[in-house]
Amino acid sequence: MGVPYRHIVNQGPVIGTMGRIAVAAVMQQLKGDDTQNQAVPGPVFESVVKARPDQLIDDFVRWSGGDVRAWRGYVPPTLFPQWGFPLLGKTLTEINYPLAKVLNGGCRIEMLRPIPRGIDLHLKGHLASIDDNGNRAILTQELTTATEDGEVLCIAHVQMIIPLGSPTPGKKKASKKAVLVPLSARPIADWRIPADAGLSFACLTGDFNPIHWLAPYAKMAGFGKRILHGFGSLAGSMERIRRTCWAGDPHLPGTIDVRFTRPLKVPTKVRVFMDGSDFYLGHAAGGRAYLKGSVGTLAEESKE
Repeated sequence: MGVPYRHIVNQGPVIGTMGRIAVAAVMQQLKGDDTQNQAVPGPVFESVVKARPDQLIDDFVRWSGGDVRAWRGYVPPTLFPQWGFPLLGKTLTEINYPLAKVLNGGCRIEMLRPIPRGIDLHLKGHLASIDDNGNRAILTQELTTATEDGEVLCIAHVQMIIPLGSPTPGKKKASKKAVLVPLSARPIADWRIPADAGLSFACLTGDFNPIHWLAPYAKMAGFGKRILHGFGSLAGSMERIRRTCWAGDPHLPGTIDVRFTRPLKVPTKVRVFMDGSDFYLGHAAGGRAYLKGSVGTLAEESKE
């Protein structure tokens, strides 16, 4: 599919939220205020999002490599950033951590019920926790998506990582251990990702951070090339797993945990690997992974 520019008209709330966060980050830098005294859990914000357009959902499924027919009547939970980021953005604008350094660390998605198409989505979001060890802070946001009568459909926990620097002057920063695709993992699907994949994903979700679609900016930021959104790499991986392991069943899995471990530069060709209930995105077994995740069911986890 080509770049779906027609969906930009649906992304006003997300683009507005990113703009407000960018302004807040600039103001922080101007004031030099990077103290950390945020109380958690933070206040709960609520909003109602109108039913997502069918064409937007279908194009998101196509971009992700899924079967539109399998998602007839339902919304993929991996699309939650499109409707949830405006609310989640409110949980970050008042914190004292340096927003200009925020990185997407990963997420957990709990799918309690299939998300029907054609209904308004009632959202609640808050900053759930902060894990600050002096070198970095991990901020976990929680987003609940429910029906009008309060039936919870999906709960997403989003982890944002903020580097803080070494607390000990003169001490070298510990090198981060690379996440590798296990040698025991089996490849289940190939994925050829074009250079404009980030721009297409931005049109579908509203995340127009220029490192994903503007090559000169990505190079200036130190990536060399454009990098794909972490949530884009997750959506593409999950549709290939559904197609290969569950015959495209949109009701599986019940839970998804994922950690984004390395920037995915595009264009490129990668593979999705499975190792038991764990999945990876990389080039070869034994090589570095761009993400590491696991899938399961809520019923299984409740027994543990």
